[in-house]
Amino acid sequence: MLKKIWTWLLGKTTIDEKIVETVKTVEERVERIKEETADLVEAVKEVKEQAVDVVEAASGSARKGRKPAAKPAAPKTSTRKPKASK
Repeated sequence: MLKKIWTWLLGKTTIDEKIVETVKTVEERVERIKEETADLVEAVKEVKEQAVDVVEAASGSARKGRKPAAKPAAPKTSTRKPKASK
C-alpha cells in the first residue's frame, strides 16, 4: 500500500524526474571514476617498473637488450704544433 502511494505521489510531481536525472548523473560519474581508477592503477604499476629499472641502472648491473653498434674510431690528429717558418 505504501509503495502504491509513493509511486502515485512521484507520478504527480516533477520530483521523480529530478531523482531519475540525478541517479543517472551519479551512475555516469561512478563509471568514469572506475575507468580513471583503473588507468591510475596501470600508471602506478608502470612507474614502479621504471623505478626498479632506475635502481638497477644505478647499482651498475649489466645493460639489458641489444648492445649498441661500435662507432668507428676517430682519425688521429697530431697534437704537435707546426714548425714556424723563418
